[in-house]
Amino acid sequence: MMPIKPLNGKVTPRRRKNTDLRSREYLKPYTTIQKVWSRLRKAAHDLMHQYASFLVNSGRTLYEVQQTLGHSTSKVTQGYSHLTMATLQSAAASAADRIDGTMPKSP
Repeated sequence: MMPIKPLNGKVTPRRRKNTDLRSREYLKPYTTIQKVWSRLRKAAHDLMHQYASFLVNSGRTLYEVQQTLGHSTSKVTQGYSHLTMATLQSAAASAADRIDGTMPKSP
């Protein structure tokens, strides 16, 4: 740091701007914006999971949900859609009803 010699003859040290790497004060606005953006992205991601799950549990096919969400493969859609226990029980009961209907009745 070079001293500055003013017109009055006294030597005063030059002040540094607050960009010292040890003092990260100048990064605070960036980290705050980054935290907010991260929270918003997580919220949007959670909404996509809820939306996909709602559609699947309402009886929509995975293909319909895939097209609605704009996924390229059904594997991605499967990761987003979560079935409720009631939907799984209903599917099992439906399969059981079909099996019962195809079985011959015993005399």
